[in-house]
Amino acid sequence: MRWPRQLLSLIFVLAFLVGPPAVLLTVIGPPLRGWPTSEQLRAWLEQPLTEETLTAGLAIGAWLIWLLVAYTVAARIIIRLRATTAWLRRVPLPTPLQATASGMAGAAVFGVTTNTVTTTPPEPPQPAATGTATFHDETAPDGHRDQAVREDGVAVAGGWLPRDVAEQVTAAAALVWLRRRRDYQPHPTHPDDTDLTPLPPTVTAVQATLAETPSTPSLSDGFAALVEALPVGGVGLTGPGALPVGRGLLVTAILAGQRHSSTTLIITKATLAVLLGPAAETLGRRLPLTIVDTADEAAQLLQPAGPVTGEAIPGQRQGETSSRHGHRKMALLNDHDGNEQQMKQLAETGNVAAALVVVLGERPDGPNWHADSTGHLHNPHHPDMPGPRLCILDRTATIDLLTVIASPDPAPPHPVSGRPPLTYTGPPELPLPRQVTRHEPPRLSTTPRQRLHLRVLGDPQLLIDGEPLTIRRSAGLQVLVYLAIHPNGADTAQLTDAIWPGLPRHSLTGRLYTALSDLRSTIRTASDLPVIDHSDDRYRLNRAYIDVDLWGLRTAIHQAAAALTHTTTAWQTVLDAYPADLANTRTWPWLDPHREATRRRVIDLCTALAAKEPDPHRALQLLQDGVRVDPHNADLHRIASGALAALGNSEQAAELQHRHQQTLRRTRLALHVRKDQ
Repeated sequence: MRWPRQLLSLIFVLAFLVGPPAVLLTVIGPPLRGWPTSEQLRAWLEQPLTEETLTAGLAIGAWLIWLLVAYTVAARIIIRLRATTAWLRRVPLPTPLQATASGMAGAAVFGVTTNTVTTTPPEPPQPAATGTATFHDETAPDGHRDQAVREDGVAVAGGWLPRDVAEQVTAAAALVWLRRRRDYQPHPTHPDDTDLTPLPPTVTAVQATLAETPSTPSLSDGFAALVEALPVGGVGLTGPGALPVGRGLLVTAILAGQRHSSTTLIITKATLAVLLGPAAETLGRRLPLTIVDTADEAAQLLQPAGPVTGEAIPGQRQGETSSRHGHRKMALLNDHDGNEQQMKQLAETGNVAAALVVVLGERPDGPNWHADSTGHLHNPHHPDMPGPRLCILDRTATIDLLTVIASPDPAPPHPVSGRPPLTYTGPPELPLPRQVTRHEPPRLSTTPRQRLHLRVLGDPQLLIDGEPLTIRRSAGLQVLVYLAIHPNGADTAQLTDAIWPGLPRHSLTGRLYTALSDLRSTIRTASDLPVIDHSDDRYRLNRAYIDVDLWGLRTAIHQAAAALTHTTTAWQTVLDAYPADLANTRTWPWLDPHREATRRRVIDLCTALAAKEPDPHRALQLLQDGVRVDPHNADLHRIASGALAALGNSEQAAELQHRHQQTLRRTRLALHVRKDQ
């Protein structure tokens, strides 16, 4: 139990804060009894080291040490109070309707007769308006689960996304890595990994949250939910949440357009500048949206090309047929983009075209709904009814998401994440000497010496004498894989940033220590070998007791690249050492750059060996092996098709290119995105 230890710590701190001042005041007295006189100063200068001055100096030093401890304790208390206050702000409060219902239920319970059977009450449901469910992170205690995921959405540092929008963000992120994988051009001597920059923090935070809470992917594209949530024809949004909701609408509509090419977003230049700031000019050119200057231009684009077709289904909302089965349009502007007459004309055009017109501000002809800071909308005609909750984002989070959604920029990657591009570190270094560790040395054992093997290519597993060891915590397994990828080790900040992206570091150190303690305890139960060394605030895998298949692969690649003869044997050794992609069963966001870099080193070697192979048939075999390693890389397929055509197999060359396109198409369909991306 933790409370006895915490109580003893509290008693010790109080004793240290109260005891020394009491002793000093009783024995010596206050540190200063007034300012020294000129005679006292002259006497001190003539003879500085006396018993009285030494006693006074020691007393002042003791008081300074006590003040330092008191300051540290006060700072810790303030940090805890701020964390508690921030947590209380995130606790969802019941709506007036829910409070009334709870009161009626309580009155009914206390008003029944006493001849009742006592039963254990069920767990209270979460408020219906918020639909909250605490994110379960098994690496943290119940009171320190900072990252929130809700049944209907995901909270990030900068806003809140509905579940279907968050899933589309992860699909867009996967599409970025698919595009990088497809477009990479293998180069044996100077590999170009500048495009392996990690994705922006908001994107990785969404990915990490959904990776820990797997569910069936939603088939909704977010746009249909907007049609259901907002009034027919559109709405004006007022209140503190108007701009955050406007950014959420911008992201939601663009993501919907990735799934359905018939979705069009029209936005004025002024509104885009208000939502994105200085990034609007450069980012707007890369986004699939239509930018206009005035409300009149938006009204012209909303004009239907012809009569709206399709029978209405009984009970269906006005305009729902055309918006779901025809061309779906949305106009997003602010109340300064036109005068009252222009805004009314735009609203009428939107109603005729069954388009959604959203004004950030007062809409002259109504309706106008209030948007609070959490994204909940409130209809002024029904103030007691809980309104829908829409996606809300601040400017930084919006730019993070749009940077991933936008089409590729020929310029260098946008430095949103603030991290430098990744570079390949080459083969692992020679075994490091034993580091000074903080854990106990291994106990003597009469059993034969064990050997630990960490497998990270494929499904990551820790094997002890060939038997897999169950690691209960996802964070513990991530630590092992991260340290396997970084043989020189990693510090606390690097580990916490990778495993828990988007969360403040000061709240994660305890999680990391808990995960490491549990990991060491699990390994110690099956083996006495010290696997993880810790020195100079860096964690490393101890090479004396554990080997990693990734290290063997890097060594094999290095040796094969330097081989002048027996290249066939060297290449087969690499293929045997690369059974699957790096941790291919895991969706941890920090893995993507390392997984792609490892795959690139294999196909780099493949093209290098094929280029210097004198036998064209053997060169073709090497290229076909590379295609099996990376069936998505376009340049590798082009080289292999050229080798087939040079051998007179034009039909097989065309078939290879066709299979490549089919593979890309199937992957895009699995991501629920448009095939023309």
